Amino acid sequence: MQAGSVTAAVDPAVLVDALLDNGFGPFTGVPCSFLGPVISCLEDRHTGTYVTAANEGEAVAIAAGTRLAGRRPVVILQNSGLGNTVNPLTSLCHTLRIPVLLLVTWRGEPGRPDEPQHELMGRITPDLLSAMEIRHEPLPGEVSLPERLAVATEHMEATGLPFAFIVPKGSVAPYRDGPASPSRGTGTMLREEAIRHVMGGLGPRALVVATTGKTARELERDWDRPENLYVVGSMGCASSVALGVALGAPDRRVVVLDGDGAALMRLEAMATIGHRRPANLLHVLLDNEAYESTGAQATTSASVDFAAIASACGYASTADVADAAALQAAVASPAPGPRLIRVRISAGSSPSLGRPALAPPASAQRFRRAVTS
Repeated sequence: MQAGSVTAAVDPAVLVDALLDNGFGPFTGVPCSFLGPVISCLEDRHTGTYVTAANEGEAVAIAAGTRLAGRRPVVILQNSGLGNTVNPLTSLCHTLRIPVLLLVTWRGEPGRPDEPQHELMGRITPDLLSAMEIRHEPLPGEVSLPERLAVATEHMEATGLPFAFIVPKGSVAPYRDGPASPSRGTGTMLREEAIRHVMGGLGPRALVVATTGKTARELERDWDRPENLYVVGSMGCASSVALGVALGAPDRRVVVLDGDGAALMRLEAMATIGHRRPANLLHVLLDNEAYESTGAQATTSASVDFAAIASACGYASTADVADAAALQAAVASPAPGPRLIRVRISAGSSPSLGRPALAPPASAQRFRRAVTS
């Protein structure tokens, strides 16, 4: 596949209808902005056919079960999450010969500028699929879509193996028929306001680890300091990174700014944090009920009691807040950790919010020096 070889963008409704007409569905996955229009179309026109998964590996497993129940599921994922699928694709789908159709976006495609966290996966995406013995090809245009879906179907039926369409940037047109992006979140604060109240309550030596996406970008824009680590990419890993920092620097207060989608993606991190019980760790979970960076698709956090989960995992204390005063009081509490503060916020950010100015290696090196100083 050649970089930049994108045909005219496929209308998301045409793509969805072609998949359904050819017997595919239901759909499951984790959003990517490249395929956000497809998810919007499914949620608008085909309610109940899209299942939001916490991570891409879970989506593959859900799809495998759906296939065993006689359906022909489709997994939607960003290629940055392709690593999460390696185990279920190789040891579940390949071993049991359960074919599922994958729509894999191509962030970091060589020759197309993208964020640094997508560079390596962008280079190896086709080769990684090939290494897993998954036949793949570019998402076809509208004219050839039925033919290529028939080819994918024939391949999966003949081999019992998955088939992937790789979706470069611009392959899918915007979805224009539905309503504007819905409002998400139940709190009174935006994320940048919540970050301000958290940072305002910390001492100068507190170490702050920020999850990927707009959380890290807003923290850098408004509160840049050597004691901050901006975890770009590796969604869901910030709380585990913070645990490692807290265990390695027990004399420093460590704060992780997490998100609902990120926390759900790696929920096992809370079990390990609760088991190790670092007294110096504060886990702030900013919950806007949305994957905001990819188009504000809904997460499943509205039905999740994060405080109860944290308590069950062994956190020393928890708080569930939705306003500035309660958040400030929770941050100022002298109670030992690990502590979880779930902050209910509204989705939204400045349209002028830029990308991090500090290169990721420089951010890590600067933070390491700040930790050891």
